[in-house]
Amino acid sequence: MQAAFLPATYGWQWVRDGLKLFIKQPLAVFTWALAISLLVMFASFTPPVGPLLFVALMPVVTLMTLSACKHIEAGRIMLPSMWPQPLTRPGVFKKMMIIGALYAGLSITAGLLTFLPFSSALTEGMRIASIEKDLTPFLSAMQVPLILFGVIYMVIASLFWHAPPLVAWHGLRITQALFFSGIACWRNKWPFLVYGVSWVLIFLFIDLCAGILVSIGLSPELAGTIQIPFNIAASGVLYCSFYPAYTSVFGIEDTHAHPDINEINT
Repeated sequence: MQAAFLPATYGWQWVRDGLKLFIKQPLAVFTWALAISLLVMFASFTPPVGPLLFVALMPVVTLMTLSACKHIEAGRIMLPSMWPQPLTRPGVFKKMMIIGALYAGLSITAGLLTFLPFSSALTEGMRIASIEKDLTPFLSAMQVPLILFGVIYMVIASLFWHAPPLVAWHGLRITQALFFSGIACWRNKWPFLVYGVSWVLIFLFIDLCAGILVSIGLSPELAGTIQIPFNIAASGVLYCSFYPAYTSVFGIEDTHAHPDINEINT
């Protein structure tokens, strides 16, 4: 198995290809994005169990999303019964949950390693913030651990980014999939940088449009309500863009073979 080495311009190409897939079946993808948004909302209101459960389910969500995109690209109408089909293959759901548990476990470990050494500074910052009714001291104390966590999390995310389809479609062992995913993300770090910046700018533009509506006299509540479907649609395009980001690097084979890991060019 060989991971392609792509130019930086592919980061924007993935966004464009994701939009093309979304346009083919907007209702199905919008509904899927809405379901994920509700899952995120549930996670945000049920800490710490909710966020951990969400992270653990991400490989399942990723595989379902990519499989749906494969059907959409092939011109097949996505029916509700088709969404869970990739999880019905023998052993696939179990492997996705193992990957999810590893992902959640490593994320928790990264959080502990980066925030615990600064616990005294964080506690003091929170104490001062509560006295002065100003969050600035606490936010200042959070800067260094947040930066450290962000760096470590990017490494963890690269290991798991391509892992679900590598396991489910290419039949790799989990450890092999993590290795291939990490190597592929490193080799294509510039496309992923362009990809990430593009999506940040897209969502900032949607926020800017909502701000403009407020500035011309619309109430913030109504502007926020109008913004919601645009955020969900943009999220749908984002999820669709995962598919070209994967296929342009690894191809679309679904053979369940076990490729030789020595074939990758590191």
